[in-house]
Amino acid sequence: MKRRLTKVPAKMKGTLRGPRAPLCPKYAAWGFVSGGISILAITLMTQLVACPLLIGSFGASAVLLFGASDSPLAQPRNLIGGHLISALVAVAVVALAGNATWAVALAVGGSICLMYLTRTVHPPGGATALIGVQSHAAWSFVLVPVLSGALVLLLVALFTNNVVHHRQYPTHWI
Repeated sequence: MKRRLTKVPAKMKGTLRGPRAPLCPKYAAWGFVSGGISILAITLMTQLVACPLLIGSFGASAVLLFGASDSPLAQPRNLIGGHLISALVAVAVVALAGNATWAVALAVGGSICLMYLTRTVHPPGGATALIGVQSHAAWSFVLVPVLSGALVLLLVALFTNNVVHHRQYPTHWI
């Protein structure tokens, strides 16, 4: 263990600048439009069904879906699976342990573990787990707001990422 710890500082070294894709104003503009439309759609659905569907982790999902739509983390399996697994973990942790500080940590860590094992890693899922435990989520949390909101995001992503010629979404479904 001591040998591992002594190697940590050397492993933290990196180059000052990494490779970057060239800036493209149309990608930035379309990300702005698409991301705004997705959150607006969830907000309008909230008003329509008179039930809150918007959670903070959906903002992070929008960044992936409309700012990095080619990323494996932004594909439909990861979007839906990552949020659902994280919501299920959160609800289970709340049922078994309440919302203590360590329960939040358990839910986030457990979500990461299960997303990894199921190949559905979606970083905003960690936030979904945290939100679920902090809000004392019941089993309904899995369907509303998590599944319903994630499906709205997916539908908007399918349309807005394919209506323009410079994008294609998804790169794969499963």
